[in-house]
Amino acid sequence: MSREKVLIVDDEVSARTGLASLISSWNYKTESAENGEKALALIPQFEPSVVVTDLVMPEMDGMTLLKKIKEDYSNLAVIMLTAQASIDTAVEAIKEGAYDYLEKPVDHTRLRILLEKCLERKRTLNEVQLLKSQLKHFGAFGELVGTSRQMQEVYSLIEQVAPSTASVLITGESGTGKELVARTIHQLSKKKEGPFIAINCSAIPETLMESEIFGHEKGAFTGALERRLGCFELANGGTIFLDEIAEMPFGTQSKLLRVIEERKYRRLGSKNEIDVDVRIVAATNKQPLKAVEAGDLRNDLYYRLNVFAIALPPLRDRLEDIPVLTEDKGVNDKILKMFSTHNWPGNVRELRNVLERSLILCEKDYIEERHLPPLEQREVPQSSNAVAIPVGTTVEEAEKRLIHKTLEFTNNNKTRAAEILGISLKTLHNKLNLYDAEAQN
Repeated sequence: MSREKVLIVDDEVSARTGLASLISSWNYKTESAENGEKALALIPQFEPSVVVTDLVMPEMDGMTLLKKIKEDYSNLAVIMLTAQASIDTAVEAIKEGAYDYLEKPVDHTRLRILLEKCLERKRTLNEVQLLKSQLKHFGAFGELVGTSRQMQEVYSLIEQVAPSTASVLITGESGTGKELVARTIHQLSKKKEGPFIAINCSAIPETLMESEIFGHEKGAFTGALERRLGCFELANGGTIFLDEIAEMPFGTQSKLLRVIEERKYRRLGSKNEIDVDVRIVAATNKQPLKAVEAGDLRNDLYYRLNVFAIALPPLRDRLEDIPVLTEDKGVNDKILKMFSTHNWPGNVRELRNVLERSLILCEKDYIEERHLPPLEQREVPQSSNAVAIPVGTTVEEAEKRLIHKTLEFTNNNKTRAAEILGISLKTLHNKLNLYDAEAQN
């Protein structure tokens, strides 16, 4: 595995060689430059992951170097080194895009930590770029699929929250892909090397919930024949996904709140506290505030979890994603048209199940209507401005209804109504006079 590269920029020879020796001892490959211009010439050849530069230098100073780096290499991390007298300028450098700054003389431990964090950031950015490339070519963002505006917004939210440590609350109907969102957040986070543990709170009996989440000691209760590690312990260093959080018993929610606040918990039957380092992602298919009002979700827990919220759209609101969701599944235009008229109460999960069932039944490489289970036609809600015209209505009667509805829409503004209908104002008056004459006869 190739070593990560660090470019050191400082006009003082002793400072350059000292830093190069120190950073090399941490298994980095280093290169040095005595000013900003030479650093810029080295970057395309050396391709560093991090630039460590002094702020005050002759010819091109660190601030100018930073601005030029951000113009041409926006993802390249820059750490500024500064003397006490130029702290204000260093803070300004952070605003210009520097990753962080260190005062001279350099604290070796802090420098090493900053370099590691810069590399974590680089890896996360590379993951995001890979996912964006997937999205562009295949309509997929990690395990999520869809190119609709609604899904693009979801991807953007995931990009923003994944690198942080903030708790996330995902809402959406059953089958919309809440666990896939949680997994994608984990894959793009600093904890991606750690475990991802998912638990469905609605699938565990209330009597076993605490044991499942926090674990228990041998003899903690009848049937506890040995020590059992809970989900938090199993997820340590990674992410725990609590699906259907509003189904968790109220008492367990209280204990969960304490874990979030103190990052400590106890196994059932134990007096010892266990420290835990876990990213918490929760989900519910209920409206969270309604769940709070109904007493299903603790108010204080809701606000602790809802640091960052992601709402997933139902499939019926993103029907344009069905072609990419069914790509390579032997679905022709006729079947796609049928899919577009179904309401999909089970969302993407229902679509996947329909496809799997149909592919088992079909003898050829494509699905036919006879292979599909019964699909109820989607009910399209009528707008208050829509005109309902039953089959059997005459053209004259349909025209009359349309004109009256358009006048209602324009608050009887005949000029505006004529514009909408695409007829002259004179024609509109003639038709209205005709309708009045018919009504008097």
